[in-house]
Amino acid sequence: MNGPAAIALLLSLKVALAATCINLVLGVGAGFILARSRFIGRDVLDSLLTLPMVMPPTVLGYYLLVLLGRRSALGAWLQDSFGFSFIFTWQGAAIAAAVVGFPLVFKPARAAFESVDGQLEQAARVLGVSGFSLFFRVTLPLAWRGILAGLLLAFARAMGEFGATLMVAGSIPGKTQTLSIAVYEAVQAGQDSLANELVVLTSAVCVAVLLIAGRLAPGRINGARP
Repeated sequence: MNGPAAIALLLSLKVALAATCINLVLGVGAGFILARSRFIGRDVLDSLLTLPMVMPPTVLGYYLLVLLGRRSALGAWLQDSFGFSFIFTWQGAAIAAAVVGFPLVFKPARAAFESVDGQLEQAARVLGVSGFSLFFRVTLPLAWRGILAGLLLAFARAMGEFGATLMVAGSIPGKTQTLSIAVYEAVQAGQDSLANELVVLTSAVCVAVLLIAGRLAPGRINGARP
C-alpha cells in the first residue's frame, strides 16, 4: 500500500468511525423515541428522518452547506466564537457521512426496540428496575443485535460516501480526501494503478463490514432467519 492510499484509508476510517459514533447517539435515540412514543405527526417525523436514504447526497451536501457555511447563523457563530468552521474539514466530512448514514441506524434501531417483548420490561419494572437501568439492563441487551447491524451498515456507507462529503469537505489530500474521493481524483488524473488499489481497499473493507453485519442480524439483511 503506497502513501496516498494509506493516508486516504486512515482518513476514511476516522471519518466513518466519527460518523458512526454520531449515529450511535442520534440514530439509536431517535429509534427508541419513535418505537415507544405515540404522538401526532409521528409518521411524518419518521418519513423526514428516513429522507436521507432516498435524497441525492449532493442535495444533502447543499443543505449542510447552507446550515454550516459561514453565511449561516450557526456557521457564523462557530467562526466568531471559536474560530472554527466545519467546511473543508474532516469533521465536516464526518457530519456529512453521518447524515447520509443516519437512516441505516435509525430504522434498524426502531425495529429492534419494537421487537423487544414488553412483558419482559414490565416484569423488570415489577422487580424495581426502572428508568435508565431498565434501558441498559433489559431493553438494550435485547435489541443490541439489530442496532449493531445498523451501525455496521452505516459505517460501511460512511466509508463509501462521496457526494455530500465532497460538497461539504472538498478534496484536500491528507485532510479531507477520503477513499471514494481519492478514487475519483485518481481516475480524473489517469492514475489507473492508484485507482485500482483504492477501489480494492474500499471494496474489501465494505465487504468485511457487511459480512459481520449479516452474521449479527441475518434476518434483517439477507432474508434468512437468525
